[in-house]
Amino acid sequence: MNTWGKNIKISIFGESHGPAIGMVIDALPAGLILDMDEINKQMKRRSPGRNNMSTMRKEDDEPLILSGVFEGKTTGAPLCIMIKNDDTNSKDYSKIKNTVRPSHADYPARVKYKGFDDYRGGGHFSGRLTAPLVFTGAVAQQFLAKKGIIVGAHIASISDIKDSAFDAVDIKKDLIDKIKIKDMPTIDDNAGSLMQEAIKKARANGDSLGGVIECAAINVPVGIGEPFFYSIESAISSLVFSVPAVKAIEFGAGAAISKMRGSEANDQYYLDENAKIKTESNNNGGILGGLSNGMPIIFRAAIKPTPSISLEQHTVNIRNMEECSLEINGRHDPCIVQRAAVVIESCAAIALFDLLIGEGIL
Repeated sequence: MNTWGKNIKISIFGESHGPAIGMVIDALPAGLILDMDEINKQMKRRSPGRNNMSTMRKEDDEPLILSGVFEGKTTGAPLCIMIKNDDTNSKDYSKIKNTVRPSHADYPARVKYKGFDDYRGGGHFSGRLTAPLVFTGAVAQQFLAKKGIIVGAHIASISDIKDSAFDAVDIKKDLIDKIKIKDMPTIDDNAGSLMQEAIKKARANGDSLGGVIECAAINVPVGIGEPFFYSIESAISSLVFSVPAVKAIEFGAGAAISKMRGSEANDQYYLDENAKIKTESNNNGGILGGLSNGMPIIFRAAIKPTPSISLEQHTVNIRNMEECSLEINGRHDPCIVQRAAVVIESCAAIALFDLLIGEGIL
């Protein structure tokens, strides 16, 4: 299954080294003027080959709209986009097609699809498939912006280097806008510089790094979501966990809330100067009972280190069923966290967009 959504439907297609990848977005409201310049800016935030912290594979990631837009506006018909794969180097993978790479999907995919899966670059399991997610998220953010809802993400940490955290009760749009134009999307530029050095060092040593992305949505109306099976947490998590390399997610104070007393964990209410109900803290991440409570929605997603490394690793040749060693060559990210921030941001935007359409707000 490669389709997601309750009130809109998105269907993703393509493989890393196939002719193209893309997305079909069904049930979009008609009449939205798409700002393609803004969409392309978001696509560039994820695109590979922009600096020495990412893979040297270079893709323009320019989306070609095949349907669903006429004279610059959405028509209400399915919006289908295609993104070409122009810089593939498949010979790197033909040499190791029978040698399953540690922490990749190679082995379970080979079993599930009986050897017919496209193994080149990870095929349909590749992070390359997050490009259509970013396009969809960029479209969703344009709809959300009409209601004043802003979504943004920053690198909370890479390895043991930490960025400043979002102010859980007061996140400004200006801060989110500033983060989005940075190559290293951090709040603290000094932390970003230290992260860059750590990534370069890991690459020089043939290794890789992981990290955590913190994402927030502000100005979400109160009462969005459902109590159980389509809570805000459920909707966001189902998309975030579809992103390759995501291994954990937590909302608000996350696991740390389990160590608090109720008197510490409870987000107490008050009336602000405009007689609007707010909370003094935001340990629940802006969500109570699966519904938005008007505070910033905040969550963090943990990204594992890139599994493609050039250091020698132990594995199995599944053709002759013999143990062997493996050194992975080719073009790989020493760390994907800085490129994944916009992907996690897009997942949150898509989930909120779907929920708001269900409420009849968009």
